[in-house]
Parts: sequence; structure tokens; C-alpha cells
Amino acid sequence: MNKNTHYQNLQPNYLFKEITDRAVAYTEAHPEHKLLRMGVGDVTRPLPPAIIQAMQKAVAELGQAETFRGYCLEEGYEWLRQAIIDNEYTPKGIDLDIHEVFIGEGAGSDLGNLSELFSSDNKVAILEPTYPAYADASIMAGRPITYLPCHAENGFVPELPKQKADIIYLCFPNNPTGTVLTYAQLKEWVDYARRNGSIIIYDAAYVAYISQPGIPHSIYEIEGAKEVAIEVKSYSKSAGFTSVRCGYTVVPKETGLQAMWLRRQCTKYNGTSYIAQRAALATYTPEGQAGIHANLDVYKATALLIKNGLQTMGYEVYGGDNAPYIWCRSPHGWDSWSFFDHLLRQCQVLCTPGVGFGPSGEGYVRFSAFSKSEDCIEALQRMKEQI
Repeated sequence: MNKNTHYQNLQPNYLFKEITDRAVAYTEAHPEHKLLRMGVGDVTRPLPPAIIQAMQKAVAELGQAETFRGYCLEEGYEWLRQAIIDNEYTPKGIDLDIHEVFIGEGAGSDLGNLSELFSSDNKVAILEPTYPAYADASIMAGRPITYLPCHAENGFVPELPKQKADIIYLCFPNNPTGTVLTYAQLKEWVDYARRNGSIIIYDAAYVAYISQPGIPHSIYEIEGAKEVAIEVKSYSKSAGFTSVRCGYTVVPKETGLQAMWLRRQCTKYNGTSYIAQRAALATYTPEGQAGIHANLDVYKATALLIKNGLQTMGYEVYGGDNAPYIWCRSPHGWDSWSFFDHLLRQCQVLCTPGVGFGPSGEGYVRFSAFSKSEDCIEALQRMKEQI
């Protein structure tokens, strides 16, 4: 038996496990201190009542012989896929076929599993700093990676690859920097992919947080994108489904990959649970939408609270306007982990070290607006007292 030696090229610890380990060690040493968690991007507000009611009804149906359901289609129930098209794409003038929409358990899994559609010699381009899973999936497959640095000097918008990239990972609104692309900027990437025969894997998990006009909510708003782009979305950060687990991936037939993805799913995925899919369908009801937007308004307000509070203290910050993340430069020339440790030990505040997202993240930390607003107020006050 030969192991996959590419795993040796991964970082020993996944970023968020390292954060957890340091937090646990501090808490064990100082049980009298309350940690305020402003780092990990997990939601904190309860699910809207309409979604809870939909799941309860689905559970009851599974308890009756007349309404019991077993495995669903690997690509998801047609009623949910059609609802996604009707609510997410048709209003934007985007024409999709129901067979191009695939229900999954969330964006994270599909972003990694899509890697299986491509040969190992494909060259990958990844924005950096970046969500670690993009790079990890590519490293596991042994693919050569070109990192495209994003920093304050280029507005966190990288240049197009100088050498041909076969697979391009884009995430906008961006995790971790919180920045966005305009229509014109995104069109440059679509045009590049069309010229070079590339495929863009577009992570659109945070589009619900876009507040500014003139920002695309789907890559398919760009002409020609259906030829070159796969779009991955999740209900986790928009509807609070981090524990429910449901999302969807759009693979247009024009990419030449739709049939392959269907075949892959039929072999390796037995479908998203009926309960989760009913919950997702409920997000498109008037009651579901009202509850979701009430939660989103709280998260958006918290993002601005953090951003404004840090700016008032003199920190250099980015994001927060169109994303639930605030990207903050470390003071005093500290590296990311030094600032992380300072906030942990002196303020009992947890953030995410920017270097964990790649070398260009060195000297930054990420704050998350998914924290409870009262915790954010207390955290900012603790930080202010330590200036």
C-alpha cells in the first residue's frame, strides 16, 4: 500500500484547529477569564421560525408510511432546484436548466470535491490570502499552484495570471479580506478564462452581505461566464445553516463538466437529507426571507460596529461593508500570530491570524461579524483599554 505523498506538503495543523488549541490551552490556564470569540466564521443567531417549522414538518412526514422518503436524487429534489433558479437566477436575467443545479451539503465539500473533475497536471491559480481549503484540495491532488498576491497596494484585487492557469479559484465577497469585484473587474477574469480555456471555480458564499450597488451577485451576470465558470453557494452564512448543512453548485452544460459532475455525484454522494432540503426551500418563502434578512441585518450592523470601532482606535482595516469579515493590519509591525497572542493574553479576544490564509496575509488578522454584538462591544472596549 502506497500513501498519497502529496499530503506531506500540507501544513501540519489546519488553521482553525491551531486557533482552537491555543484557545483551549489559555482557558485551561486561566479559567477565570471569559474568551470573546471574534475569529471563526460560524453563525450565532438562531434559525428563523419558518425554517424550523419546515424541518419539523419534514421530520413528521418521515414518521408516516404515506409520506416517508428514502434516498433522493443525487442532484437534489427538483422542487428545490427549481426554486433556486426561480429565486436566485431568473430575477438576474440568468437562464439555467434544472439539470445544471446540484444540491449538496454545503460549499466546503463541493469546493474540494470539484477538484476530482480535473487531471493532476492542470495548473491552478489561487488568490492569496485565501480560504485554506482551495489550496489544500489542490495540494492533495498534486497540482502545481500559482498564488496571486492580494494586498493593500493592489486593493486586494490581484493581477491576472501571467502564465496560463487551467483552474482558477475566485471568492467574492472575499474571505478573508472582505473585498469585492465590480462587474468590470469580474469580466476581466471571465474574458481571461474564455481566452485560455480555463475554468473558474467561483465561491459565492457571501453574496448576501453585498450592500453596495454595482457589485455582481453571481458570476453568470457576466457575459460568457456559463462557458467557463462553476458557481458554488451555501445556505450556511446567508440563512444560518452551518449545522443544517445544505448548499448548491451550478455546473452549466457549456463548461463540458455537467455530465461529469453528475456522474461523480451518483457514485460518491447519496444526496442531501430531505429535512435539510425542506429547510432550504423554506428560505424562499416570505416568512423565511423576513427571518433571514433580520439576521443578516444584525450581522451587517455588527460588521460596521467592528470596522468603525477599530478605525476609531487607529487600526488600518478593510472589508466589513460587503462581507461579514474585517481585515485588520497588525500594529507595531507585529506578525499575525504575535498580534493574535497579544489579543488572546491581554484582551481575551480571539481573532484569526492572517498568515493562516497565506503569506500575503502576514501582518493582518481577520475579525468575524458572526460574533454576538454584545461580545463585540465588550471586545472593542477591552482592546481600547490596551492601546
